[in-house]
Amino acid sequence: MKRQPCALLLVLSAFALSIAPYPAAAADDRPNILFCLADDWGWPHAGAYGNPVVKTPAFDRLAREGVLFHRAYISSPSCTPSRNSILTGQQFYRLGSGANLYGALDRRHPNFMFSLRKAGYEIGHWRKAWGPGQFEQGGYTEHPCGPDVPFTRFVKSRNADRPFCFWFGTSDPHRPYEEGSGRASGMDVGRVPTPGFFPDEEPVRSDIADYYFEVQRWDRDVAGAIRLLEEAGVLENTIIVMSGDNGMPFPRCKGNLYDWGSRVPLAIRWGQGIRQPGREVTDFVSLTDLAPTFLSAAGLEVPDVMTGRSLLPIFQSDKNGRIEAARDHVVFGRERHTDCQEGGPMGYPSRALRTDDYLYIRNDQPERWPAGTPHRDKAFKPDAWLGDCDNGPTKFYLWANRGLDDAHRRLHDLSFAKRPSEELYVLADDGDQVRNVAGDPRLAGTRERLAAQLTDYLKRTGDPRESGSPAEFDSYPYIGGVVKWPGEDTIREHHR
Repeated sequence: MKRQPCALLLVLSAFALSIAPYPAAAADDRPNILFCLADDWGWPHAGAYGNPVVKTPAFDRLAREGVLFHRAYISSPSCTPSRNSILTGQQFYRLGSGANLYGALDRRHPNFMFSLRKAGYEIGHWRKAWGPGQFEQGGYTEHPCGPDVPFTRFVKSRNADRPFCFWFGTSDPHRPYEEGSGRASGMDVGRVPTPGFFPDEEPVRSDIADYYFEVQRWDRDVAGAIRLLEEAGVLENTIIVMSGDNGMPFPRCKGNLYDWGSRVPLAIRWGQGIRQPGREVTDFVSLTDLAPTFLSAAGLEVPDVMTGRSLLPIFQSDKNGRIEAARDHVVFGRERHTDCQEGGPMGYPSRALRTDDYLYIRNDQPERWPAGTPHRDKAFKPDAWLGDCDNGPTKFYLWANRGLDDAHRRLHDLSFAKRPSEELYVLADDGDQVRNVAGDPRLAGTRERLAAQLTDYLKRTGDPRESGSPAEFDSYPYIGGVVKWPGEDTIREHHR
């Protein structure tokens, strides 16, 4: 394993209290935790956010009986680094090879699941939790989320005298989809909203409806888990969190730092621990905040190495909107998703700062392709094609019709063309973040201020790319696959 920067090795040994824990209680009074995490479920695809088509009654119930978060973000919009950051409560770039897809998780990083087990909690997971990756490469001798067991069996066989923490996972709504499944389920494809970077065409809306179909299947799974808690009589003292690990698996979404790739649904219910349920909160939160929240709620000290901040003050508030003034921004980024560039196993390093009014993005290597090379004959991996974007009808449509007219070319380029070193979006009139105004001289002061704020945060939290030494992210081994060219026949089917 590659050597970590010295500063990070020092902080890994620090376990000082950084966030005041929830007042200690008797062991049998400590809250249970059910953490429900979907695979590629992004904002705003839930009924509670006003989506007119997708139906999410379980999520909506958690929002109604708990707190709905409007500005929740991941640390990195890729499965492994997102899940690593959740588990450790740290920004992804602090985790060595764990900042990349299929990267390892170093056993030395505090892990909230194991910390809770050490404190007397029973732990377990079902279906997709940590990863993908090989946990042995990080020094683990067991899965980082504990035993793999169906939640039904876990609830029935657990020791009722001990609290539990369970990671309830799924592979929904990750691709591939059964084409037409959304329409076949009764969805009105004509009502499916499309973001401003997609053509408002039936094949695209149908593709999104197929994604909705799996979102709804995931929501039903969570509803079943909630029923198990009710039947066991432990619902009111269980913290239930429902969210996703990154945005939907579509062009300019998953793997991207725009809201459609890095913003996620988040609702949290804790019957006896949330004051005045039904509130809607606009604080910027990161899923790295969950680990310190869980540890604090259990009465445990939060390791100082965690960059996340406990959400307990939000739980204990009775206000809507902005609760904590300091939560007026959030930082996230990405390194290597797959090795789909040209000339080597490189990623697309980027960092972002999101505020109420702006999204600022810094692309460290703008000469690389943000979604992977479109030139499969030049790709580092044979036949890799736009490998950081999952194959599917929307991707095929954008590629097949890129020469149709200027409008289609622009939409294609938003997803797949190279990007400048800096991007700036004014959100008041560009919610889908498609008009980069970083070069506007009237906004030079704003751009410089946001850039300085981002740099300051990255330095304070130990981003290797701000250390002055070469970052090692591109040199870590990659053991996963890569998206490949689907063939001319498939592309031809998606011509208008």
